[in-house]
Amino acid sequence: MSTDYQQAREALGVRLRELRLAAPDGRLTGTALARKLDWPNSKVSKLELGKQTATPEDLEQWAAACGQPASYEELRARLAGFESHIRSWRRQLVGGHKPVQDVHNEAQANSKVLRAWESSWVMGVLQTPDYARAVLTRSAELHRSPRDIEEAVRARMRRQELLYSGGRRYHVILWEPVLRSLVCPPSVLTAQLDRLTGVIGMDTVELGIVPLTASLKVPPGLGFWIYDDRQVVTEAWHAEMWLDDDDSVALYLRTWKTLRESAVYGADAHNVINAARRALNPR
Repeated sequence: MSTDYQQAREALGVRLRELRLAAPDGRLTGTALARKLDWPNSKVSKLELGKQTATPEDLEQWAAACGQPASYEELRARLAGFESHIRSWRRQLVGGHKPVQDVHNEAQANSKVLRAWESSWVMGVLQTPDYARAVLTRSAELHRSPRDIEEAVRARMRRQELLYSGGRRYHVILWEPVLRSLVCPPSVLTAQLDRLTGVIGMDTVELGIVPLTASLKVPPGLGFWIYDDRQVVTEAWHAEMWLDDDDSVALYLRTWKTLRESAVYGADAHNVINAARRALNPR
């Protein structure tokens, strides 16, 4: 978790404590507040110490229980301020996976140049429906989120229309293990590799592959997108990070350019993909 994020969470906790101590009907103890809210005492403590992120519902109930319901909008604005950069999967997936896909569709539609590095799986804009279905199903299992899988797959497939609309360039780099990772059945991965082969040569897509045998100047790390050299999106198991400060964007751009030095393109990329395909279907 970033230092800025944690500091903002702790500052929100300080404000929550101020509201509890300034309750109009008299100072509330943490135990008394927990009793009013029917929460465990530990939740009140964790929120005030910045060890747990409040939900909007938590903030609304807290403000009301402290006799200061009008303070909810201030609290919600504070929460929105730091959640705009670090968006927990727990919150994002409350309404299912389709809304998350819609957010990414809009972000890509509003960008002209997209640079990507992926070390774990094929990114959504290049996925086949079956590959997307497998990845989204496993994500729903991991996060125990609503299973609107088919709606999410359709939303992700709509993103691919951007590949053919013109006026947009995708510069994508994949690490070779992506081509071999069985995050889906072998037959699905075979079709996905065929899809990647078909992408090479498109005028809107530059697809590079970093072979396992390539010398790397930096470790592969997590996958990320860079939108118009102004915003970076990357994700961890607990959250998705949307970064737009100049220093972070510059760092990710340097990382992407460094990884690109190890990538192969064109016929060489075809050869790496075909080798992965043969490994799946040995003759």
